Amino acid sequence: MVVAFEGEKNGRRLKELLESSGTAACLLCRTADQVKRLVRQQRLTAVVCGYKFPDGTAEELAGELPGFCTVLLLAPRGLLEELLRLGEEAGALLPPRRSREEREVVERAKERLMARNGMTEEEAHRALRRRSMDCRIPLADAARMLLDGERPAP
Repeated sequence: MVVAFEGEKNGRRLKELLESSGTAACLLCRTADQVKRLVRQQRLTAVVCGYKFPDGTAEELAGELPGFCTVLLLAPRGLLEELLRLGEEAGALLPPRRSREEREVVERAKERLMARNGMTEEEAHRALRRRSMDCRIPLADAARMLLDGERPAP
């Protein structure tokens, strides 16, 4: 199981709690990219995490993980209620998972940024996410634009 929190203290506490109770052996992560890498490499099926990371939110992370992986979000009650309310208004309880094609295009765009600009995977993801937010377009669309060499419309 992966325990992922931006703050090391919370992550370490939960990891110790789960392991001392015999619930699960846990790997501790502090970024969404670390979680994605571990889940894919070791085919881990469960992630317990906080709401935000330096490189994204739990919602974004859940959308990029393979279908076999379950995400349990731990957050203050008010934040969870707000997320549920927003999801219900949008007609869904959880954001839709990204398709395999969307995940692959995002990975290819990150690889290009890493190769071209000497970035780490985390830096490439942050840059791609920043472009997505600046242009107000989905992450996969920003990745496609980068791969196609297009510039976003102002």
